[in-house]
Amino acid sequence: MIKTGIIGGAGYTAGELLRLLINHPNVEISFVHSTSNAGNKVSNVHEGLIGETDLTFTDLTPPSGGWGVIDALFLCSAHGDSRKFLEIHSIPENVKIIDLSTDYRHKETAGDFVYGLPELNKAKIQQATHIANPGCFATAIQLALLPLAAKGLLQTEVHVHAITGSTGAGVKPAATTHFSWRDNNISTYKVFSHQHLKEICESLDCPESQINFIPVRGDFPRGIFATAYTESDLTAEEAVKHYQDFYRDAAFTFVSDKNPDLKQVVNTNKCILHVEKHGNKLLITSVIDNLLKGASGQAVQNFNLMFGLDEKTGLNLKASAF
Repeated sequence: MIKTGIIGGAGYTAGELLRLLINHPNVEISFVHSTSNAGNKVSNVHEGLIGETDLTFTDLTPPSGGWGVIDALFLCSAHGDSRKFLEIHSIPENVKIIDLSTDYRHKETAGDFVYGLPELNKAKIQQATHIANPGCFATAIQLALLPLAAKGLLQTEVHVHAITGSTGAGVKPAATTHFSWRDNNISTYKVFSHQHLKEICESLDCPESQINFIPVRGDFPRGIFATAYTESDLTAEEAVKHYQDFYRDAAFTFVSDKNPDLKQVVNTNKCILHVEKHGNKLLITSVIDNLLKGASGQAVQNFNLMFGLDEKTGLNLKASAF
């Protein structure tokens, strides 16, 4: 069994990660760290895990027995805290690290962290010791545009509208996450300036000014529904074939001949894409679960690749389709 630990275990991404790892056939969870919940049962915080685990949170770092008791460490801390944590703790070189924060996603600050988008960097991930897990918007948008970027077909501006569920804002309450504000409501935020633009454009090898990104707060808990359009000389048939060829060997990214909806991907690690042509514009729709393919599911997918397991291990999940 591969022994794992989790730092920052009280948030949404950690809760989903725990759900996946508890049911992963090759994993044993050695500890779950949370300063604010030390001594509490994990299932008292993540109540969906009642009856599935007797784990309790710890505030010990290193854990009892030292860092050598684990083979892999997941960092689910707030943005900025992962780097601080690794600066003050000496993690053995043989312990693989998967960071779910933004701290190591950008090339100039990545160090030896490999950007963990399997559809882009699968071979590098398989050889990596440290992984920077991509952001949720970044995952949905990159998967929509990577086939074009790979062939040098992103020649003009790209317009992206993407709506995300409230869990994307994290577990800590804020004015725009209260039920009374979010329910039956919609709003934009960080227009043209969202923090995921940088990692998106590094992968696509284009200037940030080329991607006109409008993020939208949705009135639902989870999922991202993104549409991107740009001018293209490809015919509809050429575009669809290009996308199908690009993702032919992808474990979780699929090109559909029908317009997808969120319920097809919520509770799964899938990305479903749909491509169609309107005049001289190519429209790509991309849908993912922000907590799974956009965070914890992709982290487990990377974990599987790093340890030589089948990419889908522990991730054969049914969509919440009704």
